[in-house]
Amino acid sequence: MGQLCGRCMQLLRDFVALVQKMSSELVHSIKECLALISECSCLKQNGSKTRQLYKPVLQPHERVTAQEFLQQIERGFEMSPLGKDPLEALRILAFSENPGLQQSAALYYLHMSQHMNVPLPAEHLEPFYALLRSADLEVQQVSSLSLVNFLLEGNIDKEMVVQMGLLEPILDLLESEDPTVQCNSCACTMTLAVSESNREAIGAARGVTPLLSLANSYDPRVQQNAVGAILNLTQSERIQLVLCKEGALPVLTLLLESPDSEVQKVSSQACVCLRNLATRADTQAKLVAKDVLPRLCSLLVSSSEDVRRAAVALLWVLSQYPHNQDPLVCTELLQSLGMLLSVHTTDHVIAGHAACIIENLNLSKNRQRIIESPCVEGLLQTMLSIDIQEDSLHYVTSCLAELAKQEGATLRMVKWIDEPLTKRLVRLAGQREHTETSFRAASIIQHMIDHEKMMLLLKCHITEIQAYLRSFLTHQEVRFQQLAISTFCRLQADPEFSLAFRESQMAKLLEQVRQQTEETQELLKAAICHADS
Repeated sequence: MGQLCGRCMQLLRDFVALVQKMSSELVHSIKECLALISECSCLKQNGSKTRQLYKPVLQPHERVTAQEFLQQIERGFEMSPLGKDPLEALRILAFSENPGLQQSAALYYLHMSQHMNVPLPAEHLEPFYALLRSADLEVQQVSSLSLVNFLLEGNIDKEMVVQMGLLEPILDLLESEDPTVQCNSCACTMTLAVSESNREAIGAARGVTPLLSLANSYDPRVQQNAVGAILNLTQSERIQLVLCKEGALPVLTLLLESPDSEVQKVSSQACVCLRNLATRADTQAKLVAKDVLPRLCSLLVSSSEDVRRAAVALLWVLSQYPHNQDPLVCTELLQSLGMLLSVHTTDHVIAGHAACIIENLNLSKNRQRIIESPCVEGLLQTMLSIDIQEDSLHYVTSCLAELAKQEGATLRMVKWIDEPLTKRLVRLAGQREHTETSFRAASIIQHMIDHEKMMLLLKCHITEIQAYLRSFLTHQEVRFQQLAISTFCRLQADPEFSLAFRESQMAKLLEQVRQQTEETQELLKAAICHADS
């Protein structure tokens, strides 16, 4: 074979000068590409065939295509990079047996993925099939990275990628031994798995098993992308069953205790994966049996907000099933929840989930252990800090109201109650925007009235207390009226409250309620008699 002509040599020199303006990394890749071209047998004299390994021959039409392709790059993409001519050239280069030409196509796509802000036409996905299938490692690395870029930027229709047959080579790259290829193929799978149809396709193509294997990778990048892909797959109920069958539970459970601070994100993602998988009672039982609780308790004190939130959310799911409640009620968990609430008093996500967990575990046989834990103090401090507009305040007051029905818990609350907490309770009872929160705050007050410390604190808020009692007495729901009457009776035993009630004509309002009640009772009697007759 002969040498390159002077014109081709000049084109190559001009090409190198042009790409030097792009980036040092791209220049390095191009130089390697050209080195491979220079080693091709097409540029060398025939030698002893018995001593040479097979090297792909540069076909004449491929040489012409490469020259024309270089000319297009030389012109600085004056023509559209998505035009018909560049596409035909990319097809020839991508499907060539010459790795140097395939690298050129892969680098072209990488450049487009980094600089193009328009959708990539479907026909441009065809060359990716050959590039992802290439036996050359660098082609695999560059082409998979460019595909990741296109997907992340939204420049490729995700369903179209699967329809064009690219899912199979992407999943095959999960089996690669190269961490970069593994990382890119996991990222592609993760991005594709955002739609239900693609999740089904990944499951049908047996993509779950290699992802679970890569979730144990020692490379943090690979591990993060693999777990991210698994997380998206857990959004599908059918794939949840596949994941559990393929052994996802032990893999994800082990990820909860990763000591590497760089992969704390993985611990958070693993928690969310397990939470999504724990929708079935049998899955929950397996998780508890795998001793997941100590791992979750350690995550509750993590320095990462995402990890703490993910861990408490998973515990909340586990606490909803009665069979899990006995194993969950342990000193370690209750201590961890109490400290979590006390330290992160303004975190509404933690407050809501922790309050729900405590209320779920508040069974008769567990109640004393909850009362003796820091949970009561933590809930009170959280109630003081959470904004009234947050839904989590609803769960915190609900939990405290349930606990306050037990004398032991009431004594515990009285121990920690002070002026700011009393003021908060009275104001919550008096606000009308959130009626359930109002009712529960008033219920907590009512249960603590008989204690001298609480009565002294309430005397500073006589006017506000009278206001919410009047509102409750005229409320349409009977439970509000009953709570107001019960609270009134207990407060009236104190001389200061009794005097205030007389001066505010509270007794007159009570008489009106009594008359209405008697009229209702008479109407009910008449209705019952009429029904019997």
